[in-house]
Amino acid sequence: MSETAPVPGKIPATPPGRSHDVSREWFRRAVGVTPGGVNSPVRAFSAVGGEPFFVARGEGARIWDVDGNEYLDYVLSWGPLILGHAHPALVDAVRDAALRGTSYGAPTPAEVELAEAVRDFFPSMERLRFVNSGTEATMSAVRLARGFTGRPLILKFEGCYHGHGDSFLVKAGSGVATLGLPNSPGVPEELSKLTLTAPFNDAEAVAEAFRSHPGRIAAVILEPVVGNAGFLAPADGFLAELRRITEEDGALLVFDEVMTGFRVAPGGAQERFGVRPDLTTLGKVIGGGLPVGAYGGRRDVMEQVAPAGPVYQAGTLSGNPLAMAAGLAQLRLLRDRDLYGELERRTARLVRGLLANAEEAGVPATGGHYGSMWGTFFAEGPVRDFAEAKRSDVALFRRYFHECLARGVFFAPSAFEAGFLSTAHTETDVEETIGRAREALLAALA
Repeated sequence: MSETAPVPGKIPATPPGRSHDVSREWFRRAVGVTPGGVNSPVRAFSAVGGEPFFVARGEGARIWDVDGNEYLDYVLSWGPLILGHAHPALVDAVRDAALRGTSYGAPTPAEVELAEAVRDFFPSMERLRFVNSGTEATMSAVRLARGFTGRPLILKFEGCYHGHGDSFLVKAGSGVATLGLPNSPGVPEELSKLTLTAPFNDAEAVAEAFRSHPGRIAAVILEPVVGNAGFLAPADGFLAELRRITEEDGALLVFDEVMTGFRVAPGGAQERFGVRPDLTTLGKVIGGGLPVGAYGGRRDVMEQVAPAGPVYQAGTLSGNPLAMAAGLAQLRLLRDRDLYGELERRTARLVRGLLANAEEAGVPATGGHYGSMWGTFFAEGPVRDFAEAKRSDVALFRRYFHECLARGVFFAPSAFEAGFLSTAHTETDVEETIGRAREALLAALA
């Protein structure tokens, strides 16, 4: 099935009262110049049918498409927009930085200031290096782990997505899972063999992998709270057991907090669960949504990165002044811990309301949240790993997604993606979302 082919099911061609004519024309043009008409597979509506809308602008908790349709946004650029769209402090910071120049290829004070700010939130990141994306961060962290330990293998978890690096496209989540691609062509079999996998929340499977490959596993990398296979919470003691196993073997523990960083707690999952990894990766959240990432961790490990050490990694735009300025503006505001209490309460209300809608309609559903990261499945709960997530009612989700969209609620166009709230979402927004989602679910079941 091609990326743009519709998926069978009740998919409204045009949502009631909403025109998508302008978006359709832009998509027609996009298909003529871009594979599948999108610059990232998660933006396509392949898994839910239909065609994507094209965004004209965003403000606060809302976005507007090129046809003028308004949506309450729970995708938020896939997580980083904790303050919502076009927050004035970030817009001003980027404007001021741009007036001074967009890129220098030389160090700036803002790079140092932002690194110090990130370390204040993540003390485990004793040293850190800025890159340009979450994918770059995870690729660099794995290279560093292999270089530091002198070992070839990494272990990841089924359904976890760590970007599109070759080592990670084995049983990955996010768009890979959405499109039903368990492994990607273009990744040599020899390289795939260097990536071991285990089910999320299965510590015994991890222990068995270490017993089967003694002294050969460089690192265990995971989303400590999975967001790229839907919302999957770690079982009690699971993260601590991974810490114990890796320490005993001499492997590194890598937390991919591209999605969970600043979301499940100010200091990410490692703060929330009290488990300190050796390396951490972060993404666009530290740049207020601008292209940026970082990897960092133990000083002795990070001192192996060039020019301090022999593990090479570089980037002309790493630490670019626009992203540094936006990141500093966002992190200064996130120091207000009262923001997190309010975000968590509103996220909990949203999840309760969505699950109550399903219960009222007689539909099996489960879900959860940490901080402002959340997710639900149309399935009997609990859902503990990717195999169980795939048994959820994806066909119902497809119809539900479109009915929500028709009512001005934008959830991720995949049953296997977490959702997010921002400080711009009000109590009224949440209550309206629950009400619109109730109508959408009833329509999807009709």
